[in-house]
Amino acid sequence: MDGIFLISKPAGVTSRDVVNKMIKKFHFKKMGHVGTLDPFATGLLVVVAGKATKAAPFLEKSDKHYIATLKLGIKTDTLDLDGKVIDEKPVPKLNKKMVSKVLHSFVGKLEQLPPMYSAVKCNGIPLYKLARSNIEIDRKLRTIEIYNVRLLKVEGDLIRFSVDCSKGTYIRTFGEQIAEKLNTVGHLVSLKRTRVGKFDLKSAHTVKTVRLDDKINCVDALSYMDTVQVDDVTKKNIMDGKTIVLDEGHDDLVLFIDKEKNVLSIYEKINDATYKCVRGLF
Repeated sequence: MDGIFLISKPAGVTSRDVVNKMIKKFHFKKMGHVGTLDPFATGLLVVVAGKATKAAPFLEKSDKHYIATLKLGIKTDTLDLDGKVIDEKPVPKLNKKMVSKVLHSFVGKLEQLPPMYSAVKCNGIPLYKLARSNIEIDRKLRTIEIYNVRLLKVEGDLIRFSVDCSKGTYIRTFGEQIAEKLNTVGHLVSLKRTRVGKFDLKSAHTVKTVRLDDKINCVDALSYMDTVQVDDVTKKNIMDGKTIVLDEGHDDLVLFIDKEKNVLSIYEKINDATYKCVRGLF
């Protein structure tokens, strides 16, 4: 069974817990997820099964939308409500105009340091495992992009906001950056992912209610790519990993499908009209 499932993740479980429950429910042999949601976070988790796991890196590049609540005045080691308090500072008097101005100041390219409590790996070991052993290592700054951020509510020391952002954005770190710009500290007390690329939380199911019929095929999932249908001769060349020459006018990344609309491979332009295979999907 190959395909993509849109799952609504509850709080209190890991993204891997969700995948394990899906494996147990449907007896999949190979399954994974696109983008990790922290245990305290809720919302859309894109789960990939079978051959669709090969497409995960391309789905993961999609932009994302979140709704978050930031509590000011208290910082935790995990930057969320599951961590231990490590710092406290006074909270300035807030008003919507001032907070909204601070939020909008982040729109554009932004550098972030991945938190130690994250799934980023160092020498094959997730940072969160090192953090649990009280080991902190140097991390490289990452450039991410905030496309849009909107203030939803200010109430006491709580700020609720929505954000559209690029792949690799840590909303817990973004919350920390917001707090710093407000001359205090903070941590997230809620986080919900509502969109991944073209996939929306409104179309998601719980692990309990999801059915096999709810799966999305790879062609539909990757429909944002320039898609080219090929004949049997070209199909064989693609499955052999050979370079392919296309007419002008195609994107740098191309998804090849066969006459039955089965996904074959993703190819990348190497010059003018010549493409090489970057990921086989068959």
